[in-house]
Amino acid sequence: MPAPVWAAWRQAFLDPSGRVVDTANGGISHSEGQGYGLLLAVYAQDRASFDQIWTFTFTELLIRDDGLPAWKWVPNRTPHVADINNATDGDLLIAWALAEAGDLWHDPRYLDAARQMARAIWKVDVRAFDGRNILVPGATGFDHTATGGGIVINPSYWVFEAFEKLALIEPSLDWKSLEASGLDLIQRARFGSFQLTSDWVSISSEGELSPAKGFEPLFGYNSLRIPLYLLAAGHADRERLRPIFQAWTRNGGDRPLIVDVDTSTIVAELSEPGYRIQTALLACALNDRPIPSDLRQFQPTSYFASTLHLLAMTTIARRYPQCL
Repeated sequence: MPAPVWAAWRQAFLDPSGRVVDTANGGISHSEGQGYGLLLAVYAQDRASFDQIWTFTFTELLIRDDGLPAWKWVPNRTPHVADINNATDGDLLIAWALAEAGDLWHDPRYLDAARQMARAIWKVDVRAFDGRNILVPGATGFDHTATGGGIVINPSYWVFEAFEKLALIEPSLDWKSLEASGLDLIQRARFGSFQLTSDWVSISSEGELSPAKGFEPLFGYNSLRIPLYLLAAGHADRERLRPIFQAWTRNGGDRPLIVDVDTSTIVAELSEPGYRIQTALLACALNDRPIPSDLRQFQPTSYFASTLHLLAMTTIARRYPQCL
């Protein structure tokens, strides 16, 4: 990652305490953001920033009894942890970043922390259900099997590259089974005329998929990460990615859409460069289309869009350099 790009992201979103700030969400921090920050610091080979982010994560979020971080930290509140529940995507991102850091800087402490978190993920976040291993989004609130119900999942929580790395440091756990379940669920979770998943999906006790009750039926900000996670891990199956690409490029456009999958209506078109580069990444992977020149530049906007921008740029450089 170019040093000026990383410096711009760091200046915009990294507090001196090591807290990654979600600027569009009331200035809170969360395990997802800490995980992304750790991963980007590895890509930038910036050990000082990595240690800064990890110290905050360890001291402020790793306060649960099961070895996983609480997901939400609020600055203007005491105590700062507003919700002790974990978030599986944050768990995976942090464990993955620790494993990468351990290899990059030859530090067994990072690797040990990654292994411990990997084991905790399997104990807390993985369920055997419907004949497969699947990820629940957090320790509580998503598994209703005890009362005869199903399980709620979030397809964007399958961080496929994390499985590959964690399998190298903790091979006793069946990460391949998680990869397989994620690929299958993303293929099958298609709703409405756009044939898109919702951010939150219910798997019934019979294995049927539907938009989860109690959540907005949106293909939203969570789900727009799905192509990035698939392509970063080399899963470029055209049929799996086709509905998203068709939705985002309808009428010649390049803006990712927020879609209500119940009514098949477009709720929003996302214009920030960090979102539009997700469409460009798909066009590159599926059609060898060069990345537009304006999207090769980085200027921070909101936390989430800017972070996805850097992750997409990294994926393109590693997987699809012909598009640059």
